[in-house]
Amino acid sequence: MATARKAPGERRAEGRTRTAGSRRSTAATAGRKAPRKAEHPRKGPGRFGIRTAPRGDRFHAPEMAVRRYALGMPDATEDFPWGHRAFRIGKKVFLFLAWDDGVFSVTAKLPRSQSMALGLPFAEPTGYGMARSGWVTARFSGRASVPLPLLYAWIDESYRAIAPKGLVARLDARSAAG
Repeated sequence: MATARKAPGERRAEGRTRTAGSRRSTAATAGRKAPRKAEHPRKGPGRFGIRTAPRGDRFHAPEMAVRRYALGMPDATEDFPWGHRAFRIGKKVFLFLAWDDGVFSVTAKLPRSQSMALGLPFAEPTGYGMARSGWVTARFSGRASVPLPLLYAWIDESYRAIAPKGLVARLDARSAAG
């Protein structure tokens, strides 16, 4: 088996050919971690598409109102894992919105008011073991009305449960000013 000839200015390191100056040798970088890629939140839907109430559906307006309220929280961003809307602070999710086959659902972390929320006819403990941490899911279908002021209070509580203290202080200062 013949070996490939190196061009002038190339060196071989760990079985790979590199040009001179392209990277330091492995001995020079031993013990150092590789630089992390910058993390950017996804700007579009998940691979299954966004499952959101279509325009004209009776749940479209409430979903968009809840979305605007959640995005109004300091440093809140929107992501689309599994095709659902998720609202985050950094990497931590504080709210999920979903619309599946005519059912609009809101999932929030309610550490203080979980027991009260679960007494409502449209609320249930969130699956996947999340209920143990205070997560509650509200589902609305058919002719059910969506209680927006209650959902806004849930978003506020969920945000405060997840957000760092500095962001909660910013939220409090904004509430006091307005």
